[in-house]
Amino acid sequence: MRRGLAILLVLLFAFPVHALDNQLKQHPSPYLALHGTDPTAWQEWNAQTIERARRENKLLFVSIGYFSCHWCHVMQRESYKNPEIAKLLNERFIPVKVDREINGALDAELQAFAEATRKQAGWPLNVFITPEGYPLFALLYAPPQEFLQTIRRLDTRWQQESDKLKLVAQSAAQEMPVVQEAEAKFAPQIGQLYRQRLVEEALVQADPFRGGFGTANKFPHAPQLAALLEAQRQTPNAKLAEFLRLTFDQMAGLGLYDHVGGGFFRYTTDPDWHIPHFEKMLYDNAQLASLYLQAAKDLKQPAYRDTAYATLDFMLADMRDQASGALITSTSAIDAQDREGGVYLWDKAALKKLLTPAEYKLAIHYWGLERPADLEFGYLPLHLKKPGKADSASLKAIYAKLKIERRKRALPKDNKLLAGLNGLALIALADAATHEPRFKPAAKQVRDFLAAKLNTPQGLLKGSAKGKPLGPADLEDYAYVSAGLLAYARMANSDAERELARQLVTDAWKKFHTERGWQLEQQPLLARPYYQAIVPDGATYSAASLIIKSSWELGGKDLRTAALKALNVGYPILDQSAFWYATQVSAMNSIK
Repeated sequence: MRRGLAILLVLLFAFPVHALDNQLKQHPSPYLALHGTDPTAWQEWNAQTIERARRENKLLFVSIGYFSCHWCHVMQRESYKNPEIAKLLNERFIPVKVDREINGALDAELQAFAEATRKQAGWPLNVFITPEGYPLFALLYAPPQEFLQTIRRLDTRWQQESDKLKLVAQSAAQEMPVVQEAEAKFAPQIGQLYRQRLVEEALVQADPFRGGFGTANKFPHAPQLAALLEAQRQTPNAKLAEFLRLTFDQMAGLGLYDHVGGGFFRYTTDPDWHIPHFEKMLYDNAQLASLYLQAAKDLKQPAYRDTAYATLDFMLADMRDQASGALITSTSAIDAQDREGGVYLWDKAALKKLLTPAEYKLAIHYWGLERPADLEFGYLPLHLKKPGKADSASLKAIYAKLKIERRKRALPKDNKLLAGLNGLALIALADAATHEPRFKPAAKQVRDFLAAKLNTPQGLLKGSAKGKPLGPADLEDYAYVSAGLLAYARMANSDAERELARQLVTDAWKKFHTERGWQLEQQPLLARPYYQAIVPDGATYSAASLIIKSSWELGGKDLRTAALKALNVGYPILDQSAFWYATQVSAMNSIK
């Protein structure tokens, strides 16, 4: 008895258990800093935090979100600031808060775990992970009482049978097999086959009356639209062209687009494109600007070019860091008064005060002011009917008035400067500058930020926030930055820029591609490395597929050999669904 007590005292002395303190108060990430005053004692995701969980034999509670995520803020307010919930999390778990825009690879793996175990994913994503690094249980947003009951039950089970739960988590994370190449070597006709499948799948999922995909909420699905535009260019299809024109018209004419200030919202919560979720993401706007530029040419719709330019103008006016010329990550859906969409909505009294009677009558006609507002804080300007030339000019004057008034409203922003997202912005700016020289200086500034500030002798950095570096870049950063530099090289006709892109692509193959497939980050901390034979598209292009495309364009035996080898795997996955791997199909069809 005395000997056991002595051993316990030695262990306690060697590894004293200190109460957790919130580590996020001064974090450079605006999202993490928002949680710096929570009573929940948030830790950062790092090796030291995991080591503490092992030492104390506690589950890690990893909560992932981002600055402009509405339900992330709701759960913070309801649960993470709740003293009772915070006390339980602090005493029984190791609570970790993650900005998914910084730890995108971790988010991708845990989203896949949530999808596999719950058949749903999204944010806020909350995953309980064993001290050894195996995901055990995931949940998304939950009201405070439901969340409290969940963590109480899990704590009780952990105290009673932690060894059993560890085995359950470990057995669910079987090691991925070595990726097997197909017996038949990749050839262009294989790409053509999957291109046809992509078009067929897309038209099955297409909404033929309202555009876009699905019949619930509507997302832009930029990777799919980009691949479908390529397919239309390579093999014209009247039905596909009609669907694409409808989709581009609906996205730019209705509520996904901000007619007053420019730029696109994240998605709409209805199938008619009327009611947006009001955050604006750099990645959406950069990709859509590129898409509208390409669609103007492929679909012979010159007006789409105006939409692209207006989107870039919004990015440079509202998302530009003046010191560096780089672009910030997002603007919030919630205004400074904690009102969802408050910056973008107008009540009738305000409109009557700002507009002439004729202008107000026009607003009634196009915005549907004769019916009750869909949203709590007023009406969103949108074109429920397509305006003619004369009315378009009048509406433009109305929007100019509203824009001046709207500048008085405060909108929180996530001012992180991320490598990958600025790479996407550089693609759009360089493409636009090819036709519109006024975008060249902005493209040059973004290029210089990426090449001079983030590309170091030790490797590419993830980005910076408040002047502080955010750690090493992941696969997405290498893919999007190299693609941006390659677009800039095309615009500037510069061999030096192509060589810089080549160096990053070469590094990406070395750092992220293995015999087991693609790895999304350089030094993963979870127990089981997360390998993928092919990487699916998400809200942004598949990073792995983009590396393949860039490799083929850059040329050279080594890069093209690697690209062909990577294209010769994953056919069974594509057979199940080409739609979610549209950029991989695009990469296949870039091989000539």
